[in-house]
Amino acid sequence: QYTRGTVTAFAPFDARADAEALRKAMKGMGTDEETVLTVLTTRNNAQRQEIASSFKTLFGRDLVDDLKSELTGKFETLMVSLMRPAYIFDAHALKHAIKGAGTNEKVLTEILASRTPAEVQNIKQVYQQEYEANLEDKITGETSGHFQRLLVVLLQANRDPDTGVDDALVEQDAQVLFRAGELKWGTDEEKFITILGTRSVSHLRRVFDKYMTISGFQIEETIDRETSGDLEKLLLAVVKCIRSVPAYFAETLYYAMKGAGTDDDTLIRVMVSRSEVDLLDIRREFRKNFAKSLYQMIQKDTSGDYRKALLLLCGGDDD
Repeated sequence: QYTRGTVTAFAPFDARADAEALRKAMKGMGTDEETVLTVLTTRNNAQRQEIASSFKTLFGRDLVDDLKSELTGKFETLMVSLMRPAYIFDAHALKHAIKGAGTNEKVLTEILASRTPAEVQNIKQVYQQEYEANLEDKITGETSGHFQRLLVVLLQANRDPDTGVDDALVEQDAQVLFRAGELKWGTDEEKFITILGTRSVSHLRRVFDKYMTISGFQIEETIDRETSGDLEKLLLAVVKCIRSVPAYFAETLYYAMKGAGTDDDTLIRVMVSRSEVDLLDIRREFRKNFAKSLYQMIQKDTSGDYRKALLLLCGGDDD
């Protein structure tokens, strides 16, 4: 499978040698963080799983447990996240977003707006297997209103396939959105939810262009004016992902680091989940849209082993 990730299969790969190197790095007094971060950021997820398996076979120890006991803080979170099997990664993030008091709407928005229908189906299946619970039930139990409805639509993963675009339907959808928002006193959110949640990507890109022609506004401007709160954020995320998933993640990373304080949870989640998918494209969009490279921003915004590991995942500078 062709990807645009920064992390690819490492060669020549020797799971046993890596397991031994990691054990040596964590055994006894003090930890050799450099070895840990170098091994884990330069192997892909499938290889990390093999290393964990060798680690258990050779030493009768759980690699993730050892990482948790030897490392601390954000660096620990990043290394443990890298060890999570790729297919479990999103399900785990969603579980934590809806667990306990208060829901992390940001995580629900980011994952469900950006994943393909096939990925969403996979997440639901894995969630059921891993946690013996229905993801949709869990999410509807923790959310409400139009925000909840759009999440449920996205969870159905029934977006139209990208087969040819019907000009008449493009025109019709653009008119419906115009009438549901700008031309109406109040907003018919349902129309936005149905069209943005179910139409194909290539169809919607044309709808956004047509909408601009009809109304004189970008669809984002209308959503900004006509909706608010979590629904607004989710609708905007869906629109941005329809336009370009890498651009959406470039913006997500930029705002995770911009200004005072860093949203490390978001930084880690995006860097890990996109490292084998499209991080090269995200880097390109970042450079284009924010006049600096992702590498430079991580360098300026983080420190220590955590920074070293993130920079390795980033895979290079774009200046």
